[in-house]
Amino acid sequence: MNGAERHAEPGVQGRASGQGRVYQAQGDQHVTEHHHHYPPGEASLFGPSMERTVVPTPRRAGGPAPSAPDSVRTPLVGRTPLVLRDRRDVMRDLLTAAGDETGGVHVLHGLGGCGKTAVAQAVFHEVTRTGRRTGLWVNASERSTLRAGMLAVAADRGAEAGELAAAHKGQRASADLVWHYLHSSSEPWLLVLDNADDPEVLGEGGWLRQSAQGTVIVTTRQAGSEVWHGARLHHLGVLPIEDAALVLRDLAPEAGSVEDAETVARRLDCLPLALTLAGSFLSRQLLESWSMSDYRRHLDDNPTELLDQGAVPGSTERNARHLVGRTWDISLTSLAEDGFPECAALLRLLSCWSADPVPLSLIRPEAVQGTALGTLHPPLTAPRVETALRGLLDHSLVSLVSLDIGGTPMRCVKTHGVVLDSVAAAVPEDQRPPLVTAAAQLLRAAVPEAGSPAPDAHRVGHLVPHAANLLRRVGEADSAGRAVAIGTRLAACLFDSGDFRAALSLAQDTGETAERWLGPDDPATLRASHRAAMSLFRIGRFEDSEAAHRRVLDARERVLGPEHPETLESRQDIHEPLSQLGRTEECLATLRETAGIRSRVLGEHHRDTLHARALMIEYLAVADDVDEFDRMGPRTVAACEEHLGEDSFTTVTARHNYAFGLYRFDRAAVAEAEARRALAGRELVHGPGHALALSAAVLLSWILGKLGQVEESLSLGRRVVLGQERALGHEHPYLLTNRTGLAEALAAAGEAVEAQALARLNLPLCERVLGPDDPVTIRTRGLLD
Repeated sequence: MNGAERHAEPGVQGRASGQGRVYQAQGDQHVTEHHHHYPPGEASLFGPSMERTVVPTPRRAGGPAPSAPDSVRTPLVGRTPLVLRDRRDVMRDLLTAAGDETGGVHVLHGLGGCGKTAVAQAVFHEVTRTGRRTGLWVNASERSTLRAGMLAVAADRGAEAGELAAAHKGQRASADLVWHYLHSSSEPWLLVLDNADDPEVLGEGGWLRQSAQGTVIVTTRQAGSEVWHGARLHHLGVLPIEDAALVLRDLAPEAGSVEDAETVARRLDCLPLALTLAGSFLSRQLLESWSMSDYRRHLDDNPTELLDQGAVPGSTERNARHLVGRTWDISLTSLAEDGFPECAALLRLLSCWSADPVPLSLIRPEAVQGTALGTLHPPLTAPRVETALRGLLDHSLVSLVSLDIGGTPMRCVKTHGVVLDSVAAAVPEDQRPPLVTAAAQLLRAAVPEAGSPAPDAHRVGHLVPHAANLLRRVGEADSAGRAVAIGTRLAACLFDSGDFRAALSLAQDTGETAERWLGPDDPATLRASHRAAMSLFRIGRFEDSEAAHRRVLDARERVLGPEHPETLESRQDIHEPLSQLGRTEECLATLRETAGIRSRVLGEHHRDTLHARALMIEYLAVADDVDEFDRMGPRTVAACEEHLGEDSFTTVTARHNYAFGLYRFDRAAVAEAEARRALAGRELVHGPGHALALSAAVLLSWILGKLGQVEESLSLGRRVVLGQERALGHEHPYLLTNRTGLAEALAAAGEAVEAQALARLNLPLCERVLGPDDPVTIRTRGLLD
């Protein structure tokens, strides 16, 4: 053996120093570096001067050489799509390349299951059908299949038996033999190297080259390999929703409508493999007759198991790439064998969250350092997070995206939902609690603390899907407590930002998880339920809100005691639905009781005491208690300003309610200044589009109308109606009331056309939501009569 040769022992893996390559041997191999000068038209992708050739030595007894594939003229890849949906641009590019006399190498890369093989197969069939080129197909997933397939290609192109035997015995360089016959082929050809997910297999032996006689298409999950240097890369992602729905309809046209198919496609994130399995299942049912809607409902139970039931029966190994429960294992196993087991650990962590973009800040090494992820199997330690992320990126299991958060770009990592579902399903039972606990710790660090300034919805909205999915991953009480705390806090952030429907949804999900794992009377369960009750009120479901508040209040009195801060919180907040249901006396009584207990327990000038009194101001005016209003209103506003500051939430609330009382008691001239200060404060604290800011704006509009400042009054009224449509929804009772009020003001100002248009829009909504005999409905009808 000369100095340029190195012998690898059987089964040993080694890494070439400084090259970043992994050399793996199934049997004895001679790895030889030699210089080779190609004739014109023969170019290696590794450059003109040096090539690595892996020459297997003859196998020992008991280790037969791999047999040749049954065919290299036909893609032996299982099912063929009935119709290849989308992919028009890449198909056009590849078909153009297949007819180009200059040849070239084209690499189709993307997540497993995105349809790379299907695209290559479609190009292969089109090229061979028209007789433009001879098609050659090789399975490049392993060294043995690649070598056997490429030698079969050489035989197809005219290699003689003696030459092939010498190559099999290691007496002749196999790749050189194959490419000699490809270069000298009398017919132009298209060579597909399918499933080349370990590019080093191609690179070590010099199997990937260019030729003027043909075009090479490679399908792979790895986009970043240096092996692809000089090739043209084509990324394949998921399908557009319209095409994804058509895949389902192609396979199971009777199972549902286009809309049903789109619903299923969205749940599967439009991944071709998942769509194919789902459509196949629906088309081959014997004992059931599920519709697409039925299938969508069952997907939430065990998506991976259900999807894989759509696979064609056959050898498990052969179908591994056709099963969502197995296809990712191919990449993760390869990474682990290459010395990167932490890739699987990171993917398991990501599976605790949702398929929405995950901020990279959540998985910073210093954040991971504070968790127990390093004790899991396989471990994920802080120094290996970067390596793990790069490994997942290289194998197309994740991608990097940018998220716009209030005009500021945020770098994120995104994983396909089907990948996350299948990875989560495979996590060992004993690993799940610490994994969910770690995911909760990392997510909690990104959630604003209680007492922070009210966040805009976009500043926390990107975290909500991850909190919701974390709740679904919970499997025991300890991790449930952490996940529930995050869900409740995020629901409060959404509520404070004015996104009441999102707050309600998250609070209800959180409450259900808390009740299941912690019990119905656990304080954490009651906190989530309390936030849901508040959100119900904000979206106009007053009866439901009162009932929910009552359940929480009763439970808190029983579990925590009548004077516990959270019990007093419930006693205070139930006043909102009581007031809207016309139970003003009961509303005032509960606020008086809350303020009295807080004054005694916390002190007269405590923030919570002052807040209860600030709320009372409004209902003293509603109850027409002018004496107590005059006595308590100014004093409470002054106390809030002194002890809490001019711009605190409670001070702004007190000023807003005091301005309302002045207006109600026909003191418009005095009320205007207070209302303007209240509006400025609401916009400062909440933002101009928040429901409470719009409430202050409509109050100022009423006051200005009384003062004869019609133009500004109408301008504010229009702004309020448009804003409430966005903030509250088109059927909220507050919006319906203010729209009718605006129509009346417009009519009084002589704007009859606009007034009647608003009334016509509002009347059917008022009749349905408020009832035909509600005062607002009657007023609206009167505008039209």
